[in-house]
Amino acid sequence: MDIRFGTDGWRDVIAAGFTFANVRRAAAAYADHLVARGGGLVLVGYDTRFLGREFAEQTAAVLAERGLEARVSVEYLPTPALSFAVRATAPRAA
Repeated sequence: MDIRFGTDGWRDVIAAGFTFANVRRAAAAYADHLVARGGGLVLVGYDTRFLGREFAEQTAAVLAERGLEARVSVEYLPTPALSFAVRATAPRAA
């Protein structure tokens, strides 16, 4: 099954196209992309949608299997909060 991304990211129906298997596929592709560019820390957040934390944990597990440091948020959070955390933890240019 194809995973299709639009202008707002991946949109699909949970348990139809948005499955644990497809989340793992997407996470593996992203991990490979990051590792090829030097790896590092990846922050993973989630929202209140059905199984959100479980999908985030699966994502983090795949990232870690590929050698990245993956941290899942302690609780659900809005996208701007995750964006802020990413910027706040990014290494500073010298």
